[in-house]
Amino acid sequence: MVAFGSPFGGAALGKTMRPQEKADCLMATPTAIVAYLALFTLVGGGFLFANLVVGRLFRPRLPNPEKLEVYECGEPTIGSSFVQFDLRFYVVALLFIIFDVEIAFFFPWATVFGKSVELTAPSAPIVASQEQDYDAPRNQLSSFATAKLRELGVQQPTSPDLTASEARRLNITGDPARRTTLATRRLAKKIAWTSLADIGVFFAVLLVGFAYVWKRGDLDWVRAVSEPGASRAPPKTNG
Repeated sequence: MVAFGSPFGGAALGKTMRPQEKADCLMATPTAIVAYLALFTLVGGGFLFANLVVGRLFRPRLPNPEKLEVYECGEPTIGSSFVQFDLRFYVVALLFIIFDVEIAFFFPWATVFGKSVELTAPSAPIVASQEQDYDAPRNQLSSFATAKLRELGVQQPTSPDLTASEARRLNITGDPARRTTLATRRLAKKIAWTSLADIGVFFAVLLVGFAYVWKRGDLDWVRAVSEPGASRAPPKTNG
């Protein structure tokens, strides 16, 4: 029997972790994540190396002058390849990479913190009795709620509880299941709003940078060398 204290108020709930819960907890540890990444890297590198070795051993070798010529987009090369490209290529590519990578952060954010919205759904089972586990304590979290809280970063989820004054105000003092359900949904809603505020600040900073490069004219392929509306003086003529 292991007792976990709840940081959200209420008494600590003593519960025995099930084998599946222990396995999920071990899989979510930083050591396990690094091990999975290392295994993925080794398997991917080994697969690539094996294909290169097989290709080197079995591919035909028929070199000739035509095949050894420099190939550049299907066009014969003219002159030296050491030419200076327009700087705009690099600027536009750099801006694309910067904003593309920043926008890509929205996908893991939505994937992780979207789980908090699932806990606020009226049909979501919060306590174990809602999953037909009637032998468990009335305020014990369901496996669904436990899994979602762990995916949100809570390593040892416990049953949150309302304060005594809130329970009396809602007239649910003697209903621990109802108190845990309301407290869990309130916690999930708080996490959802906090994560939305965090991504809002991130997006606002991103928009400031976007407005800055737009104002500088870095998004224009051909930048104006003179002020807009400025007129050139007519050329002088002799006579």
